[in-house]
Amino acid sequence: MTQLVFSDAQYWEDFLPLTYTRPVAAMRCGIFTFSERWQHLLRMDQVAYLTESYLQQKYLGAQEVESLFLVPNFLPTASVLEQIKQLSLGEALVYKNELLAARITMKDFSLNQIEKMIDITEDLLFFTKPTDLFTYNQVAIDFDFELITKDRSSEPLSETCGLLGDPKDLFIEPGAQLEYATLNTKTGKIYIGKNAEVMEGCHLRGPIALGEESKFNLGAKIYGPTTIGPHCKVGGEVNNLVIFGYSNKGHDGFIGNSVIGEWCNIGADTNSSNLKNNYAEVKLWSYRTKRFEGTGLQFAGLIMGDHAKTAINTQLNTGTVVGVGANIFKSGFPPNLIEGFSWGGMKGDPKFRLEKAYEVAEKAMGRRKIPLLEVDKEIIRTIYEQY
Repeated sequence: MTQLVFSDAQYWEDFLPLTYTRPVAAMRCGIFTFSERWQHLLRMDQVAYLTESYLQQKYLGAQEVESLFLVPNFLPTASVLEQIKQLSLGEALVYKNELLAARITMKDFSLNQIEKMIDITEDLLFFTKPTDLFTYNQVAIDFDFELITKDRSSEPLSETCGLLGDPKDLFIEPGAQLEYATLNTKTGKIYIGKNAEVMEGCHLRGPIALGEESKFNLGAKIYGPTTIGPHCKVGGEVNNLVIFGYSNKGHDGFIGNSVIGEWCNIGADTNSSNLKNNYAEVKLWSYRTKRFEGTGLQFAGLIMGDHAKTAINTQLNTGTVVGVGANIFKSGFPPNLIEGFSWGGMKGDPKFRLEKAYEVAEKAMGRRKIPLLEVDKEIIRTIYEQY
């Protein structure tokens, strides 16, 4: 059996802090992670990763067998997908002078194995930075919606709910619960995952993807394009938000044009600005260049790494980047860059003790009945030592 090998290529550093704890392929946008999407498209179950050495403990590297090597963070056209499927051993696809996909043997991986390079001339939608995950989320939701619903029937919508738009643009998985909510598919498709719940009084304006076992709490106002990964609780008001999974924003407060990782908790009445008072372009911290870089966007809110937390009434500036494991609880606006494992969130605040960081992660993950493994601790420790 041919294995599917996902490469971080040159992109891993550009997606920090989101990729401190995962390869590029494990990020979510649309309904799926990049890895899940490609497994659906290619019908391949055996998956491996080429990523940072400390992540390879959890995301296993490639076996020395024939493999389909792939840079995962793009959406293929139908013709490019077919070209990927039809690659023979020793052939590769190249896009804008970068290797996109190749059929090779992973033993002694080298470009010398490639005997034929095929240039892709079509334009492809590539995700190259964190803001792309929310900027192009509508395209990703539409792409995934067609993929996951093809030749399948939705569960019926409860008569207590109101639907504005075409029913074919709403898909409800088995076990999902929706009562006394309004859903608008005129503005985009809505996907409700297995055993998810939309509580009474919620207003959903597509495109929206609600992951398996996740919940929209009472009275939530959800503007698309929004993706909520599995096992999350979301309330209050959100707009163009991507949450990878296993995180909570359960209470009132606004977050928009943002990406939040896993195992985060957003305290009650936390608000994140997504528009500067002077309507200027938003800048975000770049871990690659070690400086604030222009995004080209007028709307950009929060980029939050895994295991970060905010206290009640936290106020976040437009274009704030929060590192892994940060705990933000002091009054006033914290800076636009909050260091990983910050204890307080302000510049110069002490570092969260590593053993305490393990303890909090263990308790948060335990609530979802997921253990904090030694491999997880080692990843956290490696990141901790970088700050």
